Amino acid sequence: MDTKKAAKIFKALSNPNRLELYFKIAETHESSFPTDSECFVTDIISSLNIGAPTISHHIKELVNADLISTEKKGKFLICKVNEELIEEVSKLLSLQKQ
Repeated sequence: MDTKKAAKIFKALSNPNRLELYFKIAETHESSFPTDSECFVTDIISSLNIGAPTISHHIKELVNADLISTEKKGKFLICKVNEELIEEVSKLLSLQKQ
């Protein structure tokens, strides 16, 4: 992973609200394993003290950093963790050769 990509990821996670949102998405992802690893945004909004427009902005930033992907199902927005990127970051942080 190059340093620009790593910096973009860390910048996206540097906002406390965004980091909390990412953890909620990842937590939902983990709890649904090995079934469908989808997180409905409506399921986690009530657990955060953040307005819907702000959550939308934070989701956009997480998508731009490639940490999550989103998909619409009807009127619902679904977020999925990018597992490949998490593995790359994990290797980077543990200083393993890639």
